[in-house]
Amino acid sequence: MTKELRIGVVGLGVISKFYLAAFDKVPGARLTAVCDLREDALRPYEGTGIATFRDHRALLRHGDVDAIVVNVPNDVHGEVVRDAVLAGRSVCVEKPLTIDLDEGRELVRLAAERRLTLLTAFHRRYNDNVLTLRRRLPVGVAIDSVTVRYNERIEEHVGRDGWYLDPARCGGGCIADNGPNAFDVVRLFLGDVSVEKSEVVRDDHGLDRQATVLLRSAAGVPAKVELDWSYPNGELKDVEVRLADGTVMRADMLGGHSEFKGSLWHEYVGILDEFVQLVRAGESASHGGLAALELVHAAYAAERRIAAETV
Repeated sequence: MTKELRIGVVGLGVISKFYLAAFDKVPGARLTAVCDLREDALRPYEGTGIATFRDHRALLRHGDVDAIVVNVPNDVHGEVVRDAVLAGRSVCVEKPLTIDLDEGRELVRLAAERRLTLLTAFHRRYNDNVLTLRRRLPVGVAIDSVTVRYNERIEEHVGRDGWYLDPARCGGGCIADNGPNAFDVVRLFLGDVSVEKSEVVRDDHGLDRQATVLLRSAAGVPAKVELDWSYPNGELKDVEVRLADGTVMRADMLGGHSEFKGSLWHEYVGILDEFVQLVRAGESASHGGLAALELVHAAYAAERRIAAETV
């Protein structure tokens, strides 16, 4: 491997700008290639020394890359990740790892066999306010419960990426797409958790727009995740931790970031920096991505189970 980690970005959708900006702030990471189906998305890179491709397989064959960032629609994650791993490249993939649980397990196995890093990008675990909350938790005081709220109006966030609103391409709705970030924040505080109950509100097209998912840690600590894709007043994204001594501590994920999606600038620096460190250390990091995918699968299964019991 060269001194710098040469990275290609596959997919130049609405989130890609945060990855691309992060390269200027992460030592040891160099953008060497980009890939997108749209010629207009690639045009700004012509003549810059950054290779451009319209097919990720061509990038993997001919691109000067040690690793790739996968930022394509959810339903294509599995295909691109598999091709990259089989080509011997480490991968940082936008959440979710894939939309199919069995495929996710296969991808983790393939990466482990080849000793490659497979990092799913949960940007909220790098959020400054969330990290400050973790540091402020008193030593020796048990956590009594955790609540994560992840509320937004999804139409304000998708931009040109309309696939978010197609359950077949997204993998579902708010549970499939926002759920992984929220579940990962819970895991940041409690470790591995399991789904106990899932209440879901769907629109006329069958898309899950709201959900409340109840979780429990291996130690028995309860957690609640509230998801809303129809939130009427901007965004509300926070985490509340109740301690055994009655103390309540909270982190506003958007606090101090007045720009729309403003917190993502520093969060994606955190993702890219950790990815570089993991690749250089030869660490896998695949457990978190698979754990979140299993929770998404379990949340939908719990919804179906409750529906069957009420028939």
